[in-house]
Amino acid sequence: MSPDLVVHGVEWTVKELFVYPNEFIYWSIQIVMYPYMTGLVAGAFVLSSLYHVFDQKGLKDIAQFSLVFSLALLPVAALPLLLHLQQPTRAMEPLLTPHFTSAIAAFGIVFTTYALIVVSEIWFVYRKYFVEQVQELKGKSGIANTMTRLLYQVLTMGAYDVSDEAIAVDNKAAKILAGVGIPVACFLHGYAGFIFGSVKANALWMSPLMPVIFIMSAVVSGIALCMLTYIIIMEWQAFRNRRSADKSVQIHGAEKAVVFEAGRYLLGFLVAAITLEMLDLIFRGYTAMKSWDILRSVMYGKDFFNIFILQYTLGNLVPFILLLLPKLTIKRTVVALILILFGVFMMRWNVVIGGQAFSLSFSGYMHYHIPIIPHSMETFKEGLFGALTVIAIPFVLFSIINKFVPSLRSH
Repeated sequence: MSPDLVVHGVEWTVKELFVYPNEFIYWSIQIVMYPYMTGLVAGAFVLSSLYHVFDQKGLKDIAQFSLVFSLALLPVAALPLLLHLQQPTRAMEPLLTPHFTSAIAAFGIVFTTYALIVVSEIWFVYRKYFVEQVQELKGKSGIANTMTRLLYQVLTMGAYDVSDEAIAVDNKAAKILAGVGIPVACFLHGYAGFIFGSVKANALWMSPLMPVIFIMSAVVSGIALCMLTYIIIMEWQAFRNRRSADKSVQIHGAEKAVVFEAGRYLLGFLVAAITLEMLDLIFRGYTAMKSWDILRSVMYGKDFFNIFILQYTLGNLVPFILLLLPKLTIKRTVVALILILFGVFMMRWNVVIGGQAFSLSFSGYMHYHIPIIPHSMETFKEGLFGALTVIAIPFVLFSIINKFVPSLRSH
């Protein structure tokens, strides 16, 4: 076997003109998925906090769903990094020995703090439900009922008081946790932008606006995913109900009022995200640092289609127009949400892959060809199927969590 075959990145990197021999696209699809997934976590939590903190009652149904969905997304936030690591056996050290001497090490503190906030808030929101389930299952026989009752007894943590005063305390605690969780969630994702923005050796990444752009686009993507998933689940439940012989339970699908109310907030965050990205683009062109020539050749030449057609036009402008036009419908909203998720993904792609597209010699380019059909574990992890695995796991986790912490109405 040739020694080059063991070099990480050689299988998907194509070089053009003068590129140093040791330069490859080292950060591939999993490093694109990493800020994308952490952004979804932060955005989902922000959507849930719009109800719990700012008392937007029209968002109650989708807010509770977003809170539980945020928990399902959380374990997957670091999964792309684990898949990308060549030696992941020390991956737990940032969590076990956190410190602030580097942005990566600080991840341990932020990730743990955010996880505790989400779990605690869910407990306060659903504690009454846990107690009710214990009482309901107490008189039922069978191993399944017994095991379920024991699980809910553990989840109550011995707190069985469901008086009005106790529930008021739960609601207040959930509101406080949601308020504290907003900046923590933003920092959880903002530090990913901080890592890119602090890389002085890369002209495309080095920008003080990078963390803010990442945070704003994260909120956009998280809200869009929660809205899309909420619509699909509710419409599927309504479809099954219409085909069912039992008409005692009526499910009417996604509530238009809830979807359109969330859509208004999404539109506001989308405007802010587009504005920040345009400001960053204008700022780079105006300052025109010594690396601007190579950056301009990448942005307006090599990656023009990815940046200006796929990201800005298809992923930003088109959904913005779809949401802004009068007589908004659920179908048009779904199309806009899919395009928004695609646009944010392309933003992550253009930052991560585009930032590596030019050689440090400033005289050559590198192109990334994502492995489609894996022929090794490396090409599986860093290819299409590795990315699809990361995307699918949160939905599997949500389906499990939602059986015990129901986040959507069933009637």
